[in-house]
Amino acid sequence: MSDPSFVPGLGEEPQGSAEVGPGGPRGPGGGHRGPRRERRRAGLSLFVTVVVVIVIIGGVVYAGGNWLKDRLEGPADYAGPGTGHVAFTIAKGDTIGDMGRALDKLDVVESSSAFVDAASKDPQATGIQPGTYALKKRMRADDVVKILVDPKNMVQDTVTIPEGVRASQVVDLVASHTEFSKAAVEKVFAHPAGLGLPSYARGSVEGYLFPATYDVQPGDTPRSLVKQMVTKWNQEADSIHLDSAARAVNLDPEQVITVASILEFEAQRSQDYPKVARAIYNRLKADMPIQSDATVSYANGVSGEVWTTSDQRSNPSAYNTYQHTGLPPGPIGNPGMETIKAALNPADGPWLYWVVVNLRTGETDFATTLAQHNQQVQKAREYCKTSDAC
Repeated sequence: MSDPSFVPGLGEEPQGSAEVGPGGPRGPGGGHRGPRRERRRAGLSLFVTVVVVIVIIGGVVYAGGNWLKDRLEGPADYAGPGTGHVAFTIAKGDTIGDMGRALDKLDVVESSSAFVDAASKDPQATGIQPGTYALKKRMRADDVVKILVDPKNMVQDTVTIPEGVRASQVVDLVASHTEFSKAAVEKVFAHPAGLGLPSYARGSVEGYLFPATYDVQPGDTPRSLVKQMVTKWNQEADSIHLDSAARAVNLDPEQVITVASILEFEAQRSQDYPKVARAIYNRLKADMPIQSDATVSYANGVSGEVWTTSDQRSNPSAYNTYQHTGLPPGPIGNPGMETIKAALNPADGPWLYWVVVNLRTGETDFATTLAQHNQQVQKAREYCKTSDAC
């Protein structure tokens, strides 16, 4: 090993000599390890190549299988007839493919391909007109096409019922957004049989026309439109198990709707509805009159006023909660789900009084004594001196 011209692996190594290098001990014949490592690397490369090829072939087979399945069985499609309500709008210039993708996204059809296939089989599909159509979720694609190809199915009008509005205001809203007359809607209110009102409504639609946006389609009548509103109310009431939920707070369903209708007028912010509900229940428990100005306005047939007058508060109507203790005999408007839930889930607190002190923000002050309340009322009056919201 002292000969500087000797290079291991190129000539003979001295017998019994050993050298430790990066690959480990090398003894006699160690020069052959390098080629074996290369063979192993070649084998590994071949293995990886085979795996990749298998994966690619598998993907092709899978995709081909799906393609073949679609060709033999057709694209994924719901059986129908569908549930719920979806307002589907077609914009000018939308293609059949655009419609299919939008319908798929809304879960009206199970796949855009199902809609495109169904449309390709109907020659009228090329004439689908822009507009809004009333559809359902999880519909059969053929049924969707049948609706869209007929312009008569296009939604003609919509009526939006805001939270809290009275039945008399619903009459005005329907008459102003449809071809139905006030007299025709009032006639439906006066003869409510068949609308689906709960028994405790005692034949009155007040409180049971659920706030929402309703489509008015060709063939609809004032009665069918009002029935939509009552049906929606029943669906929402069932969704929260209103009957059992009312019993949990020692009320009946009508009383819950009555309280909720008062909350629509006596507060403006989500965080205040449950607190006003608690104040009402505290007053009822203490046998105190509720003294809601909203009920006084209802009793006098006025709306939009912030303050009531002494003459209005002297009205003997059973709806006047200044003159009578307990709840009024029924709802004073049509509450939305937020106030209904607040009536069922009042906040914890000792409050007996409340007043909105800023009509822009809805800020509401609560009090436990009349002296505190009077100060808060004065604060509200001072606000109204400089605000056009009053």
